[in-house]
Amino acid sequence: MNADGRRTEDALELLSAPAEWDLPPGRHLHYKDVLMQQIDQDLGHVPASDPTPAPAPRRRLTRPAVLVPLASTVLAGALAVTLTVTGGGHGPAPTDRTATAGAHARSASVTLNRIAVAAMASDATPVRDDQFVYVRSLTVENKGTFEGPVELGAPHTVETWTSQDPRPLKTLGWMRESGKDAVMPDETIPIESSDAVPAGIDHPTYAWLSSLPTDPDALLTLLRRDVRVSDGESREQAVFSLIGDLLSQTLMPPRNTAALYKAAARIPGVEEIPNAVDVAGRHGIAITREDASSATRDEWIFDKHSLAFLGARGFITHDKQKGITSDTLMGSTAVLRRAVVDRHGEKSAGADS
Repeated sequence: MNADGRRTEDALELLSAPAEWDLPPGRHLHYKDVLMQQIDQDLGHVPASDPTPAPAPRRRLTRPAVLVPLASTVLAGALAVTLTVTGGGHGPAPTDRTATAGAHARSASVTLNRIAVAAMASDATPVRDDQFVYVRSLTVENKGTFEGPVELGAPHTVETWTSQDPRPLKTLGWMRESGKDAVMPDETIPIESSDAVPAGIDHPTYAWLSSLPTDPDALLTLLRRDVRVSDGESREQAVFSLIGDLLSQTLMPPRNTAALYKAAARIPGVEEIPNAVDVAGRHGIAITREDASSATRDEWIFDKHSLAFLGARGFITHDKQKGITSDTLMGSTAVLRRAVVDRHGEKSAGADS
């Protein structure tokens, strides 16, 4: 086997490694792009270039961060198409944002504590170990090529059914996408791991989430210890993104939801943005954190009145290779419905988000 073939095989191993269950979709995108580029090189479609690519934008939005089916991830790279180049940004210019960072941080802390109070007042939705958590989201993601500009696809629906079985599982749930630019549209795909994964950060069941500390300092300590940090990413950003994943893709008791918000308020660099819009067009207030290490910015959007979680957006803040010099939207998701169901594929009545 030649060196190019060996690199392709290595990339495939990365995609199927059990640790992928907590990899953000941006890191999946990175591995996927590396894989597709190496396959092209193996087939002689493109000339070999520097084997060390520029740091890939890390995104947790375009696929469920904890639940990414192997087949879907690989196929997404093969089906990537060229669409309209879309950049996004808002709020003050970077110099202005730096000057007001202290005020924004204080405001974010106050707002996150208000959101925590609202979460505590919400109704609990108990989930049995033999059930599934169903989440329906509207998602837009980057469909651009490895070296090309950010090119957003059309918004499409993503549905996930997450198993609540606490035992080590290889099939952690199921996914179905529909609409233009969906991967394997209208097919229900198993979300699988090469190794059995027990309940935990990589398999966040209701029961496991219920067992987490409700003291925000203790919770933050646990998350900092256990979170997986991708190359070029700060640990604080990894924790911030992990909290966002758990808030958007799971169900948990109100006390644990509130503890996550209070823990997020303690992460350095967290700021507030007074107006943001999710992919469904809903306006809200946003909590954001920019990570200089990975040149990305994550954003959580909440309803201004109920303070309910609406969705999230992710931005690349700069990338010389792609010619990005200001905030460019990389992906966005809006959570539309959550429910508890007895079998995957079911869509029983549930509260719209």
